[in-house]
Amino acid sequence: MKKRSDWSVEQSSEQSKEQSSGRNDELTVESLMGLGGQSARKSHYPELTGKIEELEQERNRYKSIFEHAQHGIFQARIDNGLIAVNPAMASICGYSNPEQLCQQVHSFDTDLLFDTAEYTLLLDKLRLYGKLFGYETRLLRSDSSAVDISMNVLLKSDEQGEIIEAFVQDITERKKAQDKLKKLNEELESRVNVRTRELVSLNQQLVQEITERSSIEKELKVARDAAQQANRSKDKYLAAASHDLLQPLNAARLLVSTLRERELEADNNHLVDRVHLALEGAEELLSDLLDISRLDQNAVKPDLTCIPLSYIFTALQVEFQPVAEQTDVELRLVDCQLNVESDTRLLMRLLRNFLSNAFRYTPQGRVLLGARRQKNKVSLQVWDTGPGIPEDRLSDIFREFQQLDHRHQSGRKGVGLGLAIVERIAGMLDHPIDVFSVPGKGTMFSVTVPLASTAVTPVLAPQLAVPQQDLSGRRILVIDNEESILVSMKALLEQWDCKVCLAQSADQAIENWLASGEAPELILADYHLDQGTTGVEAIEQLRAFSDTDIPAAIITAERSQESRNQFRELQLPVLNKPVKPGKLRALISHLLQA
Repeated sequence: MKKRSDWSVEQSSEQSKEQSSGRNDELTVESLMGLGGQSARKSHYPELTGKIEELEQERNRYKSIFEHAQHGIFQARIDNGLIAVNPAMASICGYSNPEQLCQQVHSFDTDLLFDTAEYTLLLDKLRLYGKLFGYETRLLRSDSSAVDISMNVLLKSDEQGEIIEAFVQDITERKKAQDKLKKLNEELESRVNVRTRELVSLNQQLVQEITERSSIEKELKVARDAAQQANRSKDKYLAAASHDLLQPLNAARLLVSTLRERELEADNNHLVDRVHLALEGAEELLSDLLDISRLDQNAVKPDLTCIPLSYIFTALQVEFQPVAEQTDVELRLVDCQLNVESDTRLLMRLLRNFLSNAFRYTPQGRVLLGARRQKNKVSLQVWDTGPGIPEDRLSDIFREFQQLDHRHQSGRKGVGLGLAIVERIAGMLDHPIDVFSVPGKGTMFSVTVPLASTAVTPVLAPQLAVPQQDLSGRRILVIDNEESILVSMKALLEQWDCKVCLAQSADQAIENWLASGEAPELILADYHLDQGTTGVEAIEQLRAFSDTDIPAAIITAERSQESRNQFRELQLPVLNKPVKPGKLRALISHLLQA
């Protein structure tokens, strides 16, 4: 049985426990949940436990991020050392763990920043803005070296003072790349400067060269102009000299032709033939020189028209058939009914030179003129059975004064201008020429001409056989301002039993006409007469006087395109000086028949 005093003690003890327990219950509810009573504490306990676990998990997650972050993270007091750092921060500063870094850094400005003077500037910026992003500086490493970093900094405050929280990135490699890039830029700028100086120097040299070249070009231009002027003067002189020489040459040819038609002693006939050949050579040389001069001056303008090849072939056959009959060479022409577009006179001159060369270098055998169609063009070809041309000489034969071995030539010797004229004419007409030769067998010259659909009928068609018409008593008026020409024409025409009337102008011709009382049946007039008048004007004056279209022809050394166009428009036949007697008689016979 307990004593009263013991019970009292126990009772007071229990009361004390209950009072103490009650006070504890009251503090827990108020401090944690704000609720009172045992039942309330039991109902919120699971929720409280869950919240505590979430907080613990969140704390662990942030701790893991903090410890395993790739960038450095630190927290430090402005007036003291580091509060917390992560392993990445320790690695950046060259320490093995965060504890070593915290122990080493006692003051942020002196133990962490490499440049202590920068601390004041950094602190002023933080206090002004509260935070800094991408702030670049250098930190002090454990080996006293510097490491370049970029950090985002926040300035906070607590009960103990100001705190710096920062995220740090090591930018050493970036700095190295920047330094390398800067160095490369400097090197590049240096190279650019060097290259610029070189280019400036080269430009100065180029300007100097251009200036010198411009000066040289001016001098060359002056020299070229002088050469061209001299060439034009030479060509004009040559043309004038050739024209003036053709006049006496024409008179001499007419006189020699008159003598050849007379019955002379054998020795005299031989001498006359030699003179005839010499004059013929001089005539051809002068004609070639005149043509070369006019072609080089671009004084010849092509008059393109549609031409029947039959006309050209027939005209060439009439011209070269007598040449073939005087030699052992057969002339063959392949009949062709095609029409071509070209200049009649120039194309005939080109083919005439081909044929002349063929006869000159073919002592015996055959010369063929034919045409071969090639789609919308036709190749006019001259073949011969002469000695041929060596392959290494094919490019030389078109140069001036270039000839093959004279041993292969027959008849009169040329001077080597025929094919040079051919090349110039072909270039002017844009008619390609070609040559093919087999030494010992023969040669082929060709010119390619475009085809035409229709053709213009020539005023005077050539005849294969020119009848030797009896000209006895036919009244022919000759007008020329050269006395020697009048004498030569009179001798030749009287050799053909013509009744010849001579005059140096239209007025003189009318006076002679009235004096004789007989009108001329035919007028042969030179183109250039005295006092600036022309044979065309003289013919028109005489026709007007007689009120009759008296047949007429122009005999001239003038070869300009303008005069030829005028003769064509007036339908006046033309014979160029020096006149060949055969052509003159054929023309007279044709006009008198008409």
